[in-house]
Amino acid sequence: MTNTDPKGFVRAVDRFEVTDFGLYMARGANHPRFGYLESWLLPEWHLRANIFHFRPGVTVRQHLYIDVAAISRERDCWHTRDLYVDLVSNPPAPLEVLDLDELAAAISAGLIDAPEAELALSATVTAVAGSARYGEDPQAWLAAHGVALTWADEGTLTAPEA
Repeated sequence: MTNTDPKGFVRAVDRFEVTDFGLYMARGANHPRFGYLESWLLPEWHLRANIFHFRPGVTVRQHLYIDVAAISRERDCWHTRDLYVDLVSNPPAPLEVLDLDELAAAISAGLIDAPEAELALSATVTAVAGSARYGEDPQAWLAAHGVALTWADEGTLTAPEA
C-alpha cells in the first residue's frame, strides 16, 4: 500500500484501515520537522484529520491539523483534492481557521470553482460549529456522530531519518 502526497511523492504506508466512515493511514515522513504522519480521510465531512508526530526539538502547539478536502473513492483507491482551508485544533482553544486567503486566491485564479468553494466553506463552518458544541474538541464532535478516530500509540511509531 502506498500514499502519494500532494507534491507527487509516493511513500510506503505502514498501516491502513478502512471503516464505514473513512480511511486511516499511517506512514513515516522524511520531513525535517516531523517524522511520522497519521491521517483519517472522512469523506462525509470533507475533512482529512492529521496528527503530525514532530521530531525532538520541534515545538508546535496543535493536536490535530485538519485539511478541508474533497474526498472520493474508486474501489481501493482514495483521492483527495485539497480545498485550501485548514483547521488547527488545540483544545480547549477554539479551532483556528487558516488559509481563507489562499481559498480566495484559488477562486480568483480559477483553480477552485463555485461548488468547490461552497463545499470548502460549508465544511469549515460545520467543523468549527461542531467542535464548539463539544468543548472545542473536534474528535468529540465527530464521535457524537459515530466517527471514532483512533490513533497509534506514540511508542509504536518509527520515524525515518530527516
